[in-house]
Amino acid sequence: MNQMSPPPKLDIIPETAPFSEEQRAWLNGFFAGLLSSDNAGVTPLSAEQGTAVMHGAAGDDDDAPWHDQTMPMAERMKLAEGRPLRRRMMAAMAQQDCGQCGYNCHDYSEALANKSEARLNLCVPGGKETARMLKALHEELERAPAAKAAAPAIQLTAPASIPGRSRDNPAEAIFLSRRRLNKEGSERDTWHLEFDLTGSQLDYVVGDSFGVFALNEPALVESVVAALRAPPDFPIGARTLREVLTDQVSLSPAPDSLFQLLSYITGGDRRRKAQALASGEDPDGDAATLDVLAALEKFGISPDPEAFVEALEPLQPRLYSISSSYNATPGRVSLSVDAVRYVVDGRKRLGVASTFFADRIKPGDKLKVYVQKAHGFGLPQDPTTPIIMVGPGTGVAPFRAFLHDRQASRAPGRNWLFFGHQRSDFDFFYADELNAMKSSGLLTRLSLAWSRDGDQKFYVQDRMREVGRDLWSWLAEGAHVYVCGDAKRMAKDVERTLVEIVAQYGARSIDEAIGFVAELKKKGRYQQDVY
Repeated sequence: MNQMSPPPKLDIIPETAPFSEEQRAWLNGFFAGLLSSDNAGVTPLSAEQGTAVMHGAAGDDDDAPWHDQTMPMAERMKLAEGRPLRRRMMAAMAQQDCGQCGYNCHDYSEALANKSEARLNLCVPGGKETARMLKALHEELERAPAAKAAAPAIQLTAPASIPGRSRDNPAEAIFLSRRRLNKEGSERDTWHLEFDLTGSQLDYVVGDSFGVFALNEPALVESVVAALRAPPDFPIGARTLREVLTDQVSLSPAPDSLFQLLSYITGGDRRRKAQALASGEDPDGDAATLDVLAALEKFGISPDPEAFVEALEPLQPRLYSISSSYNATPGRVSLSVDAVRYVVDGRKRLGVASTFFADRIKPGDKLKVYVQKAHGFGLPQDPTTPIIMVGPGTGVAPFRAFLHDRQASRAPGRNWLFFGHQRSDFDFFYADELNAMKSSGLLTRLSLAWSRDGDQKFYVQDRMREVGRDLWSWLAEGAHVYVCGDAKRMAKDVERTLVEIVAQYGARSIDEAIGFVAELKKKGRYQQDVY
């Protein structure tokens, strides 16, 4: 994911300030940018102003100051101290409002606190950290009187009963095709995927996400079976061990419950290490790399297959931003997906869904899917409203959908896209489409940034600075801003840059610029789909 090159070293926030190391680094980077030659004469932010950028300008709920994807868990839980249990549960979430759990962060915590939802492991981006904290908080919930723990109760909408409208009731789609978006020579492996929805009767609007239930890699499944020293057709209920490992349980990362099981059937130092891992400790410094197979190999023991399966987590669906418009291509949906591949200790690890799509699924294959409605991410209601879209890498996906939708509806509003990646010759996704949209006038402006084409790395936020005066003009004329991609780096850098632009070209103080961006978010004029 694109990220800004490191700013000059500048320590303005003292170590005694009430910020984490990550927050201090971010704020110091903010100040460094503001004090660069391009922003001479701009007054640096105070600590209070920096806090406003991190929380207030992010449009966060004043009652949920922890609602920031980049904030460490310990910091979030500290901010939630003394709050009702349901609020502390929300603070334990990953704060992405991604919908993979079937809720947003607020509603998932309410459902857990009201006991209408019992599953504690649905927060995919939060992973083990969130699951551990929710487990501890749920134990507190069980000890508390029901009325006290759940009040004030909120009646949540039940999961949709129509197939394909929730993860708990998926529909069936047919995989149609894939084509690689990178040209030969790219360091990345990104795919455009097409699916047929006609049999499912599903529809969607741009901004929604598409949930897919992928299968574990066959070679990994066979390796786990071999490590268990069990036959592949070992019966697990009415199914076989191989079938259950293929589509029912997650094989990465190894859950705490697996280490707990391993601690029961081993002894000595290995038992102590398994118990430590089950408690969230890292005795050998390898906890982050232990998937299910690596855990079995580390301890060299083969649990009973039934007990082993019970100790694993369910295989969760994956969510992707939809890159097509139903108005333009009814009955079809497309995705833009980076295939994840990396090596740990000499063994290649593969992203479950991304490599399922890139390598294994075949045209005509059927799979379970659902549409996750967007939480505050979509085109403006007024088709004449200009829009500014910032989407490097696969972050361009929803903006391809926006453009196709505006083309299909003949919306007269102006459209400006900022796209970036590593190399222009290899990584210009949808180049033909975007250039054609530019030629036709649909895409009013197309601003590109390539981080590996020159000696100096150049990112979308750098391009934004270059055209800051024009960006301000669009904002002053009512444009909506959309950002899609990495939350920790790119999205923060883009937001910081926007504050700089508002201050410099809008003739505002830093406080006023921060307030301006905060107001954009409150009015729905600054929307993010970040992860």
